[in-house]
Amino acid sequence: MRRTGSGRTALLAVLALLATAPAWAADIEFYQTVDRTEVGTDDTFKLTVVMVDAPSNAQLRLPQSNDFEVLSSSRGSQRSISLSGGGPAVIQDITRHELLMRPLRAGKLTLPPATLTAGGRTYRTDAVQLTVREGRVGNAPQAQQGGRPQLPDPFRNFRNMPDPFGDDDSDLRDDEPVIPRGDSDLFLRASLDRDDLYVGEQATLSLYIYSRVDLSSVDAVTMPKLEGFWTEEVESPTQLTGEQKVVDGIPYRAYLLRRRALFPVKSGTLLITPAEADITTGFLFAGHRVHRVSNGLKVKVRPLPNGAPPNMSNANVGSWRMSLDVSQTRVELGQPITVKVILEGQGNVKNVTPPKLTGPAALKVYEPTTTDRLTPNRNRIQGRRVVEYLVMPQRTGTFTLPELRFPYFDPSRRQYETARTDPVTITVEAGAGGVSSLPSAMTPSQVADAANEQKNVLTTGGLRPVRARAHFVGPSQPVWMRPFFLAGVLAPLGLLAGVAFAGGMRGRLATRSEAGRGRQQAKAARKRLAEAEKLKAGSDSGAFYVEVERAMVGFLEAQLGFPVGGLTREALGEKLAAAGVDAERRARVLFVLEACDLGRYGGGVEPGERRKVLATAAAVMEGWA
Repeated sequence: MRRTGSGRTALLAVLALLATAPAWAADIEFYQTVDRTEVGTDDTFKLTVVMVDAPSNAQLRLPQSNDFEVLSSSRGSQRSISLSGGGPAVIQDITRHELLMRPLRAGKLTLPPATLTAGGRTYRTDAVQLTVREGRVGNAPQAQQGGRPQLPDPFRNFRNMPDPFGDDDSDLRDDEPVIPRGDSDLFLRASLDRDDLYVGEQATLSLYIYSRVDLSSVDAVTMPKLEGFWTEEVESPTQLTGEQKVVDGIPYRAYLLRRRALFPVKSGTLLITPAEADITTGFLFAGHRVHRVSNGLKVKVRPLPNGAPPNMSNANVGSWRMSLDVSQTRVELGQPITVKVILEGQGNVKNVTPPKLTGPAALKVYEPTTTDRLTPNRNRIQGRRVVEYLVMPQRTGTFTLPELRFPYFDPSRRQYETARTDPVTITVEAGAGGVSSLPSAMTPSQVADAANEQKNVLTTGGLRPVRARAHFVGPSQPVWMRPFFLAGVLAPLGLLAGVAFAGGMRGRLATRSEAGRGRQQAKAARKRLAEAEKLKAGSDSGAFYVEVERAMVGFLEAQLGFPVGGLTREALGEKLAAAGVDAERRARVLFVLEACDLGRYGGGVEPGERRKVLATAAAVMEGWA
C-alpha cells in the first residue's frame, strides 16, 4: 500500500487546530514568587506574578507597598502545548509580569498579594515574607517563595522581545538590543553598562551598528546630548570592525561607533537623547545612503550617601591612592625643591582636585602646574593627576611639610575612604657664604649693585647699544600702473567662468552616470538571479532565498532610482504604483519578497517552491518598461 502522508504532518495539523482553542477553557491559575527571601537594603530582588489561562479582559492589580520601590517592570506572554501519555493536548496561555524591586527599610517585611478580577470573580495570590537587613546581603538568589514551586522559565528565549502593552521599562538598561520592526536589517543601538549609579560614578555609553547587509562607510555620527554629565572619550574606532552577535536567534554584525565615559554631576533621572548616523551600505554603484536613529536612555543618579567629609567635592568618586614625590629633603639655602602631589586611580581623573600643599612660613610654596595622564581600558577611565609645586626655603633649619588627606567615595564598597601621605621633613643648610636667611625685600644699594653687575655682564661680551639707521627711498610706482594689475582684475572673472563651465559639464556627466549606474545595477541583479539558479537544487535553502531577495531588491532600486531595502511591503507597493508599475507585476514582486522571507525563516525548502519563486523573479525583470 502506498502512503500518501506522514504521522508527523497529521500531528502538526492537530496541534494547529488545538492551538486555536480559547485560553479560558481551562481553570485560571494565579500566583506570585520572589527569587530570594533574604535581601539587604542595598540589594534588589525580582518579583514574578504569573497568570495561567486568564481571559483577555482580566484586570490585574500588582502588589503595592510603601516598604518597596519598583525599579523596572516587564511583561510577556506565551502559549504552551504539552502532550503526555497519548492523552489529549494540554494548552495553557501564560502571562508573566516581572518586577525588579528594592526594599526601603530593614526588618521583617511583607509583600502584599496581587489580585486578579476575571468573570465576576476575584483571585488573590499569597503574600510574600521577606527578611531585610542593612547594607548588602550578597547571597545568591534562593528558591522562589510563593503559591507554587519554581518552574522552568518558558520566557528565557524572549528577553529581548518588545513589550506590546507599553509596560516595559527596559530602556533604562538592556544588555541585549531590541530589533526595530521597520529597520530589522540595519539599526543603531545605544547601551549603558549601568543605569543606576551615584553622582560622580562612571557609566560607559556604547553606540553600535547592528547590520545584516554590507556596510561601506559611516558618513556622519551625531552623538546624544549629554546634559548633566562630564564626558571623556574612551574609544572611537577609525575603521569599521564587526563582530558576530545573535539577536533573537538572528545573526548580525555589530560595529562599534563610539564609546564614552559619563560622570553625572547632579542627582536625579537624567535623559540621554538618541544618537543619529548616516550610513552607506553596499559597494560602489550598488550602495545607497540611509539614516538611522538609536534608542534613548535614562540614568538614575543617586546623591552621595550621608556622612561625607566636610567640603568634599562630588567629583571625588572612584578608587584612589595618593603619594608625595620630593626632589630632595636636604638642601642649601636658596636652592629650590620640587614637590609632586600624585593622585592616581580609577574615576574622573580630569575633574578631581588633589589637596593643596601647605607648609611653614620658612618654606615659600609657589603656584603649581598640573598634568594629567589617562590610561583608559575598554570600559573604564583611569590614570593619574600630578600637581607639581616649587618650594623655596627662606631660612635655615628643619621644617615639616604636613600630611595631605584626600577624602573620596568608593562606589564599589559604598563607603567613604581617605587617601593620605606621610609628613615630609626638609633640612635647610646654610650656603657657601654662610647666609642663614634670605631677605624678604632688597635695599636700594642692593638694587644698584645688581644693576651694575648686570651692566658689566652685558658689556663684557662685546654687546653695544642698539642704534637705528634711517634709509630713504623714492616713492614707488602706483599699483594700478604695474603690469600685473590688469591680469589680477580679470583673473576672478575668468575663474568664475571656468567654474560655471565645469559645473555644467559635471551635471551632464552626472546625468549620464546615473543612467549608467542604473544599467549596472540591473545587470548585477540579473547576475545574482543567475547565481540563485545554481543554488536552486542545493541543500542550503537559506542561501538560495538570500540571493533571490538581493537580486530583486537590487533590480527594483535600479529601475526606481531610490533605495527600497528598508521599506515595508505596503510602502513598497505604494512606491511601485506611484512609479506606474502595473498591478500584476506589483503582485509578483510582493510574492517573491514574501516567499524569500518565508524561505529564510519559515523553512520553505521544497524544490518546486524554489522553481516557482525563481520563475516569478525572472518574469518581474523581463520586459520592465
